Amino acid sequence: MEEDSVTICTGVQINRQENIKWYFNKTCIAHITGFLSYICTDVQCNKEGNKVTERFRGRLKLDHQTGSLTIMNIRNRHSGEYTLMIISSEDSSNSRDTEKIFKVSVHGVPAAVRDEMKRKSVKEGESVTLDPGVRNPDDVMRWYFKDILIAKITGDQSQICTDVQCEERFRDRLKLDKKTRSLTIMNIRDTDSGLYELQFSICRFSIIRSFCVSDTAWIRLQLSAQGEL
Repeated sequence: MEEDSVTICTGVQINRQENIKWYFNKTCIAHITGFLSYICTDVQCNKEGNKVTERFRGRLKLDHQTGSLTIMNIRNRHSGEYTLMIISSEDSSNSRDTEKIFKVSVHGVPAAVRDEMKRKSVKEGESVTLDPGVRNPDDVMRWYFKDILIAKITGDQSQICTDVQCEERFRDRLKLDKKTRSLTIMNIRDTDSGLYELQFSICRFSIIRSFCVSDTAWIRLQLSAQGEL
């Protein structure tokens, strides 16, 4: 969906004798050579025809170990064909060039629907359910809260709060639905407000979806105080 972050995985470990090039619809958008990396070095990367589109400006990230490419805050205009070229140096033994093609489709969601899906406002003591909108049981899914891993689903297996810091914060208040892959936070507190991220992998794509949860108890108290004045 629009606003997700998507990582296209190479599935390999690269070495310094290889050149990694990423193309979007045959335009070079990223390049790793040795210890150096370049993103959008070609002016065409941010142009469409004769017009500057800033298509990928500030949205691309490269993993220097695997060569994987991440597109952050993705938009419909990023739909298309991504080609990975792994070019071995000529003097290396068993040199062999590799080409992989990935097709990415980005689906737009109406603003009102997207806001309802990704922004949850609840009162203290209530429960809130975060639905990922994904139903593939083979996906590996990880739920994070402020970079803390709080839940994981792999096939029919699930784990909640294996981290000590997670256990202290959410003790007995998290529930996973293995069928819908949704996460429920029970008896919500002010300290539970913040950004929750879901990371799931489908074939060679890794997607991060964000949910913002806020506790509205302080808003009601503030309004009450103003009314008395």
